[in-house]
Amino acid sequence: MTMHITRRLFGAVAVALTVLGAAGGAAAQEKFITVASTTSTEQSGLFGHLLPLFTAKTGIEVRVVAQGTGQALDTGRRGDADVVFVHDRASEEAFVAEGFATERHPVMYNDYVVVGPASDPAGIAGTSDVVEAFKRIAAAEAPFASRGDDSGTHKAELRLWKEAGIQPGGSWYRETGSGMGPTLNTAAAMDAYALADRGTWLSFSNRQTLDIVVEGDRRLFNQYGVMVVNPAKHPHVKADLGQAFVDWLVSAEGQEAIAAYKIDGKQLFFPNAGDAGA
Repeated sequence: MTMHITRRLFGAVAVALTVLGAAGGAAAQEKFITVASTTSTEQSGLFGHLLPLFTAKTGIEVRVVAQGTGQALDTGRRGDADVVFVHDRASEEAFVAEGFATERHPVMYNDYVVVGPASDPAGIAGTSDVVEAFKRIAAAEAPFASRGDDSGTHKAELRLWKEAGIQPGGSWYRETGSGMGPTLNTAAAMDAYALADRGTWLSFSNRQTLDIVVEGDRRLFNQYGVMVVNPAKHPHVKADLGQAFVDWLVSAEGQEAIAAYKIDGKQLFFPNAGDAGA
């Protein structure tokens, strides 16, 4: 009797170990990376277009943490992401200089636009001088919605205010502390101006009276870069899988996929892999 019970017990243990081993093997075979990226790549719909293509090609799943550029870089610094995909070149180059990545790869670009209400209280519609437009907005104390979140867009906005010689503040200047989509919603509700990346603007549906009022200034150029987090800093980083993602993005196939993403026939991003001087 005792021997029978013992055999049953050993049998149950063996089955349990077999199940656990199979589960462990499945987990080991699961391939995924975590990408910390600016909200514009997600809210514009670009990732919804690109990532299924990459996964179908490689079998690697991509899990996105959508944040402002500053937050995404900090996520990479902590080792909580395998890849960082953002859009503020100075911050990206600092990330490499600090040793958190060994190389920055330019991937694509679009541009920023200033959007504003049909009433245009600052009288800037149609101008192509974005710094002069910012000066007029401040002089009129016209409502302005800022992301205020240390994102690439926020950093670009602050550079423009600095070039205009203005420290924005007061009741007319609203910092949302949120992503591009929510900030555009705030601007639409307030009849306010805002700086937006063109990709998110083209995918934004709640425009109300907002429209593009300033575009075309060379200072509105917006380039995106991608970096694998350095495993020398964080050994657990999936550097090989992350590099596979970067390699695909800058390959002819990845660049064609970026160029192919359009909304209402309008291209949101333009590939420029390898164009380090842009």
